[in-house]
Amino acid sequence: METGVKETAFPVISEITGDVAVSHRSLLSVFSAMITNPLKVIPPEAFHEPLVVTRDGGKLRVFITDPALIHEALTGNAAVLGKGEDTKRGLGPALGEGLLTADGAHWKWQRQSVAQGFRHEKLLAFLPAMIAAAERTRARWLETAPGAELDIGHEMMHTTFDIIVETMMSGQGEIDVEAVERNITRYLEGSGWNFAMGLLKAPAWLPFPGRAGITGSAGYLRSTLSRVVAERRHASEPRQDLLGLLLSAVDPESGRRMSDEQVVDNLLTFVMAGHETTALGLAWTFHLLAGNPEIEARAVAEIEAVTSGTGTLLPDQVARLVYTRQVFQEAMRLYPPAAIIPRVALADFQLGRHTIPAGAAIYVPIYAVHRHASLWEEPERFDPDRFDPERAKGRHRYAYMPFGAGPRTCIGSAFAMLEAVAILAVLLKGFSLRHIDRRGPRPKLHITLRPDRRLRMTAVQRRSSVLRLDGVTKNRKDASEQ
Repeated sequence: METGVKETAFPVISEITGDVAVSHRSLLSVFSAMITNPLKVIPPEAFHEPLVVTRDGGKLRVFITDPALIHEALTGNAAVLGKGEDTKRGLGPALGEGLLTADGAHWKWQRQSVAQGFRHEKLLAFLPAMIAAAERTRARWLETAPGAELDIGHEMMHTTFDIIVETMMSGQGEIDVEAVERNITRYLEGSGWNFAMGLLKAPAWLPFPGRAGITGSAGYLRSTLSRVVAERRHASEPRQDLLGLLLSAVDPESGRRMSDEQVVDNLLTFVMAGHETTALGLAWTFHLLAGNPEIEARAVAEIEAVTSGTGTLLPDQVARLVYTRQVFQEAMRLYPPAAIIPRVALADFQLGRHTIPAGAAIYVPIYAVHRHASLWEEPERFDPDRFDPERAKGRHRYAYMPFGAGPRTCIGSAFAMLEAVAILAVLLKGFSLRHIDRRGPRPKLHITLRPDRRLRMTAVQRRSSVLRLDGVTKNRKDASEQ
């Protein structure tokens, strides 16, 4: 049973400095990993050791996978951990100084300003819009030819962006969804080179492959949302959405308000982080369900039972979809969209029995934590029952972090969970998704954890319900299979 951290002896190191034995990697190998797939930067030892130290190109890197040490670092020492220049270099051109990239007091007042927009009662009011967006996707699938190919990643991006526009911008503006998705993808896929050039301490102006695409995409995204912000500034009546909240936000200490540029920073942060991560989590979920029909059948049985008599999902039914939620949680364990938390030590600090020196690069490799041999039984297996409330009760809070951890945990995590469960319930009730490719995708890190190829699937319409008889789930075959 998974109860927490396996007792594993730490290396006998009184402090982490340049004169202790650490594993060395060549700068070239790290540079190559940054370009091809930054997920490879995680050392193999991180999947079974509590703390891994490497030194490459003279740079000390500390990978923390012990939940207790992660808590100590991200919560107890949050004040001495900064985002670092690499993060700002990779995300700054698009996100400016928004919540995801800002540090210190500037981050704090922005966080406080938007927190009220994510209160529980506010999130529940968003559910009708979430369900409606999922129903539009379902209707779109019904209009496609039977057996037609779907790019499930694209479909989920479209659905979650629809929700972002409705809930955070009140559906304002004629936004080209396809163009926004295309530019977000181009920006993120070019990020590897951006981070790699930072590794070499190359000047920001130095050209590299994909630089023009990154710059062009960032410009398109910012100009699109700048237009939305400008239109709202001149609107006759204020609206109670996230954009309205950003426009009216006031720093309690200085009394200042956000400039249009700062509003765009944060709005684009929520557009990129908010819809991108949930969409990827959903795409990976459908991929996993297609390979585990017994789990899919159990989720569909729950959805049918909860929605019985209504014919469709109602907002107050979402909280009762416990197993469906567990399915998404388990998919986010195996494929956490934000797979690595990077930080830099701004000053020396103590971590367990070690001293971490200022300037060290700190990584919490969530992907490795979620597959850590001492934390999870059969970590590679897809098992939503891991998140049964009773079974998960004894698990360390920092053993599972799909939305980050500490003071900078994702402010939209509850929004994402509601959204994901609602979308799964609507679409699974109507369709079973099946793989087209026999060769499964591999995860590739482009800031977010994406499949290395399109998730090509077909949506087979369900023509009869899934019945539960005497506690046993039984599937009636779709008409297309009879």
